[in-house]
Amino acid sequence: MTAPVQARKLDPFTRRYLYGLAVLALAGGIWWLSTLDFRVGELNELLAADPQLAAYPYTFRVLSLDDGVARMSSPRSAQMSAVRGLRVMFPALAEVSVDSEQMTVAQKELGRLQFHAADLVSAQADVRQVVWELDTPWLASHGIYLQ
Repeated sequence: MTAPVQARKLDPFTRRYLYGLAVLALAGGIWWLSTLDFRVGELNELLAADPQLAAYPYTFRVLSLDDGVARMSSPRSAQMSAVRGLRVMFPALAEVSVDSEQMTVAQKELGRLQFHAADLVSAQADVRQVVWELDTPWLASHGIYLQ
């Protein structure tokens, strides 16, 4: 027969310390949940469900929604030309001239889909304006770093 294992009790300091950590973790969890914007997730699901946008190599996303202003990600801006982003999305365009027919068609399609994404989001009752923001994390994931 084996002797029963005797449970060791925590000393008062350790017990209070663990209770304090638990309270801090709970407070942190509640704060984190309060910062989540579930409406942004719903808008991103709306964009992901669109067949035209789903078929495109770049994923347009809503980054935030504040007072009716939706900030959306874009692979182009004044800092970053559409051509550079298109060459990332479509490697076949890497060697194509900037003023070629293929590049022109690709730029028009990017613009059309970007406006389509904005229209989908703007059609929602709680969105009155869309503001575009360059998607620097996406660019960085493809080796393009901007200052």
